[in-house]
Amino acid sequence: MAGRVSAMPQPIRQIAPGLVHWTARHPVIGADVSGYALTEAGVLFDPLTPEDGLDWFADHGVPVREILLSNRHHLRHAPAFAERYGCGIHASRPGMHEFAPQDGVVPFDFGQVLAGGVVAHEVAVICPDETAFEVPDVRALVVADGVVNYAGGLQFVPDELLGDDPAAIRKGLLARYARLAEEVDFDHLLCAHGDPVVATGRTALRDFVAGA
Repeated sequence: MAGRVSAMPQPIRQIAPGLVHWTARHPVIGADVSGYALTEAGVLFDPLTPEDGLDWFADHGVPVREILLSNRHHLRHAPAFAERYGCGIHASRPGMHEFAPQDGVVPFDFGQVLAGGVVAHEVAVICPDETAFEVPDVRALVVADGVVNYAGGLQFVPDELLGDDPAAIRKGLLARYARLAEEVDFDHLLCAHGDPVVATGRTALRDFVAGA
C-alpha cells in the first residue's frame, strides 16, 4: 500500500464527538493503517487491534456491537474483536467468497442501512465489494482503498495495485467519489489507509476529484 510507515502507531483518540481513531501496524503490508469506532453506537470500521489493547473499549464504556468492513481485504483483527465482545462482522455481498465460515462474516447489500444508521454506498471499482460508508450521526464518510491519505494529502494507490488498466480504474474512482462528494453530506473523511481528514473531508474529496 502506498504511503509512509509512521514511527509508531497512534493510540486511540477522539477526533469528533462520538468518533475515535487509531492506527496499528498491518502485519502483511508493513504500514500503519487506520481503525475507527462510533463510541455511542458501538460500530467499528476495519479494525486492527490498537496498541491500547482490545479491552480499551470495555474500559471506556464503548459497547462494541458491530464491525463493518469496507472491503473483503479488511477483515484484519475483526475476529478477535468478535471473540472478545460477541459482536457481528459485516461485509458487502460481492466479497463474501473471501471469508471462511469460521470468520462469522454476514453480508450486507449496497444501499442498506446498517447498525448505527450507517448507509452502505457502492464504490466497486478496484474490487466489486468496495464500499463507502455514510455515517450520518458523526457526519463522516468511510472509504476503503480507492483513496489514501498519507504524507502529501489524498492520492490514489500506486498503479501496480490498480489492476490491469489503472487509467480506467482511476477514472471510475473519480466518478464514484465525485458523486459521493456531491450527494453525501459529511464533514470527516475516514480513510482506511492513512489519516482521517477531520472537518474538511468533503472539501478535500471534492478538491481531489477536481485536481486528479
